[in-house]
Amino acid sequence: MKITIVGTGYVGLVTGACLAELGNDVFCLDVDVNKIALLNSGGIPIHEPGLEEIVARNRASGRLQFSTDVVASVAHGSMQFIAVGTPPDEDGSADLQYVLAAAENIGRHMSEFKVIIDKSTVPVGTAERVAAVVQGALDARGDGASFSVVSNPEFLKEGAAVEDFMRPDRIVIGCDSNHHGERARALMKKLYTPFNRNRERTFWMDVRSAEFTKYAANAMLATRISFMNELANLADRVGVDIEAVRHGIGSDPRIGHSFLYAGAGYGGSCFPKDVQALERTARQYDQELLILRAVEAVNAKQKLVLSQKVLARFGQDLTGRRFAVWGLAFKPNTDDMREAPARVLLRELLDHGASVVVYDPIAMVEAKRVLALDFSALELARVRFASSPMDALQDADALIIITEWKAFRSPDFEIIKARLKAPIIFDGRNLFEPNVMAEAGIEYHGIGRSVLTRT
Repeated sequence: MKITIVGTGYVGLVTGACLAELGNDVFCLDVDVNKIALLNSGGIPIHEPGLEEIVARNRASGRLQFSTDVVASVAHGSMQFIAVGTPPDEDGSADLQYVLAAAENIGRHMSEFKVIIDKSTVPVGTAERVAAVVQGALDARGDGASFSVVSNPEFLKEGAAVEDFMRPDRIVIGCDSNHHGERARALMKKLYTPFNRNRERTFWMDVRSAEFTKYAANAMLATRISFMNELANLADRVGVDIEAVRHGIGSDPRIGHSFLYAGAGYGGSCFPKDVQALERTARQYDQELLILRAVEAVNAKQKLVLSQKVLARFGQDLTGRRFAVWGLAFKPNTDDMREAPARVLLRELLDHGASVVVYDPIAMVEAKRVLALDFSALELARVRFASSPMDALQDADALIIITEWKAFRSPDFEIIKARLKAPIIFDGRNLFEPNVMAEAGIEYHGIGRSVLTRT
């Protein structure tokens, strides 16, 4: 099938590359000349395991091409995926300017039936706005071409996006029930047939329900994270091991184990903006989502938990103190720094006079770019980027872990003790067992794990 992907960001690039891998002829459009030049030279703009190989293989085969040519992109695909960014606006709502611009371009240049697929995360009612823009562009030039707008939200986890796309747990598709909608449904069914050979993974529904499903899923996951973080903070006060609690409640099949890990708060491009956008949608309909408001408030507070533990241990004035920080990306297997808890941690440490030595296996380049925007030149002078995890430790007052990279899970604790000024670890992801740390002679501060050994 001939497919056009509008936008080569995280969602668009993964979608385009994976559909090409299945044998489709995919045209990826982006207005960013530098990004297209990078892709055409063999590079990729994001870190995602397995993606670079798929892009290279399908570029070489001719099944995947990258261009800034809007006219060619509209002419290419009978299926036009809109996968552009929807960043939060000032009021928390999703900014749809790029989605609607893509729709305008499609309507301006199409001359035959198109299925226009909203792959971007968009609020309820966006498909209707896209349809209105496309129809307006067609009417302006007197073209009677027909089309149908479909909602097909993505459910990709950063760090596992290729696997998620190629082996999805569900495919959500919202189509209209009219003639054009049935035509679009047939094409969507054909496109996703390879994913349904073992079992049916597609959930068909109306367009608005499909749009809502994406927000509901992310809001539920964010709620579980904030719920466990709030319990972890109480666990620290009452002498409870939150990890034991996690196992205890996760064994209940009605609850399950996923997204019950206490930590330093969630970040990334999805949960923060999607929770805000859903709250904004509710306000437009004179409804308050009180639970989600609390989820957002708890998460903002949770990003301060590690720095508060540091200040409780070392005092409010950290002048002359240096801390090693392991992890910068908001989660492992990505270089994404958007809404990363590490940014809040570094801001708090620097504001209290400390210096930091940071290390991340993947996100160092992106971190340098982002932190240059977050901090002044004088502040950045107190941030050093280490060449390795152990390099970051030398003469630091303590180690702070904020991203749960696998490379951090089994370090040599004797080397850690030898390099730190004092054997102190603040573990924002509960990677280590407090009992083991005590036996190793390390002062350990986890999340919700303050009292664990009892006789």
